[in-house]
Amino acid sequence: MNKGTIVLFFWVICGGVFGQSSLDSLQQLDEVIVRADRNLKQFSNTQHVNVLNDSTIKKSKSSLTDLLNFNSLIYFKENGLGMVSSPAFRGTTAQQTAVVWNGININSQFNGQTDFNAINTLNFNEISVRSGGGSVLYGSGAIGGTIHLDNTTEFNKDFDTNVMVRYGSFNTADMDFKSHFSNERLIADISANYTFSDNDYKYVDSERRNSNGEFYNVGISARFGYKINSKNTLNYYGNIYDGERHFSLILPSETKTKYRDFNTRQLLEWNGIYNRFLSTLKVAYLTENYRYYGNINRESYTYGEAKTLIGKYQLGFRPFQDAYLEAVADINHTIGEGSSIAESERTITGFSILLKHQIDKFLYEATLRKEITNTYESPVLMSLGLQYKFAPNYTLHINGSRNFRIPTYNDLYWAGSGNLDLKPESSYQLELGNTLLFENLSFSVIGFYNDITDMIRWLPVGSVWRPDNTKEVVTYGVETRAGYEKTFGQHQFKIFANYGYTVSEDQTTNKQLIYVPYHKVSGALNYRYKRLSVYWQTMFAGEVFLLSDNNPRYVLDGYLINNLGIEYHFKTLLLGTQVRNIFNENYQGMANRYMPGIHYNFYINFNF
Repeated sequence: MNKGTIVLFFWVICGGVFGQSSLDSLQQLDEVIVRADRNLKQFSNTQHVNVLNDSTIKKSKSSLTDLLNFNSLIYFKENGLGMVSSPAFRGTTAQQTAVVWNGININSQFNGQTDFNAINTLNFNEISVRSGGGSVLYGSGAIGGTIHLDNTTEFNKDFDTNVMVRYGSFNTADMDFKSHFSNERLIADISANYTFSDNDYKYVDSERRNSNGEFYNVGISARFGYKINSKNTLNYYGNIYDGERHFSLILPSETKTKYRDFNTRQLLEWNGIYNRFLSTLKVAYLTENYRYYGNINRESYTYGEAKTLIGKYQLGFRPFQDAYLEAVADINHTIGEGSSIAESERTITGFSILLKHQIDKFLYEATLRKEITNTYESPVLMSLGLQYKFAPNYTLHINGSRNFRIPTYNDLYWAGSGNLDLKPESSYQLELGNTLLFENLSFSVIGFYNDITDMIRWLPVGSVWRPDNTKEVVTYGVETRAGYEKTFGQHQFKIFANYGYTVSEDQTTNKQLIYVPYHKVSGALNYRYKRLSVYWQTMFAGEVFLLSDNNPRYVLDGYLINNLGIEYHFKTLLLGTQVRNIFNENYQGMANRYMPGIHYNFYINFNF
């Protein structure tokens, strides 16, 4: 590390706090150990978290974009099917959505975001969407929300193997293998997947086809756990991703390009339970490598490479059954370089304290974090959430937070475009939510407000795009979610629907930010009778502006996409088929980036 070895790890917990009956009891603390991201469960009571399980993941394509398009209110800007995809979460930018792998923020050190089409969902058995700010828990960039990719398993689950094969239009195939073994002391999980596609779909209402759009990716994930004794457990999490994409052409005369990326993630974790204390030590090592070929017929390329070492210590204390207090110290050291970036090092050290406490029907959670960096002066980050259960079926929550994002390597150092005068982003947020829960019905309404200062945006300056700070951006809106589930004999019905209204305005011009729709809807209907299942998925995205002056002549029209799926369940085998974009909608995710019309896939899932 720069300027010698940095020594952390700390911390004496002090103070008296009072208890919480809804939290896990001391006897249940061992359940927390099997989750690398235990703070997602412990400190998210006053913010909305949508957990997508393994069966939901398998009903979508293998890309994270497709899964979240139909199961969340996040809007995606896609440069064509399988191409670069970036989110707009509650009207924020892609860099303000943090992607968290088993508790570790994995956004790119170069552009500060994650390409959601470069995340293969088959690597994970649980994916969660946490709305709103989370910088205290997950660091720089967690402003609009966080996406959590988790490998969760338990001890004493014996042996299980799953093989899934999917094939469809445009010569697209997914192959996934997962195997799990666990007994009372050992966990071993391994998964591997391979996805490829010619991706040469025909444009709707046109004779043209998607050209130079082929891609493939390979992913390998592993999780090993060993219970040393009743108090100590070791866990290892690993993930390798190797992918190549040719970038689709807008015009046939354009030069063909491609992009290769190879990323690795390793995490070693030691958990200990000592009476009222829960101790977790984590060491993670992440690598990020990409090569961009400006002409696929030549060997020349530009590149970027980053290596990140993370150390994190969490010490939790439960003074009473009804309270939980945690202190955290972490250090994040990155070395990055590339064709347009000279080698640069960045070290971020952080100290946090987290408290959760319930008094009868009232719950509150409060967090504080202070970061120390060799680049910027970071403000004190904080959040406070309150929850009150007025009735068995009605809960009200309110959450406020201050969040933060520092400029990325590309923002600062990109040759000819970087801006060393950039200021960090700062955000104040407020969220108010109402939840109704009945035996078969759930319904929630959430209002949110987000005031962002010095938002970093890449804007054209003549013929060159450069990053600059936008003085103030305000986003606000409302989100509603409803779900219904009922069983009549051998008939099972499940339905859910999400609607979001979002305003995201530059306060200097009072104009909506580009590529942020006012309206987004997603939903699904599932019906099962004995061994037969039928499901319908739907997603609507409203029109978006293409220019910052909101000129009505330059908009992308809204679109409505519907998918139909049918499955038949045998004892150890599942057969299924999907018809996607069943009404052959002609739409674009980005200007001049056309998406496919009606297309199909078939899948077989073995479980033994």
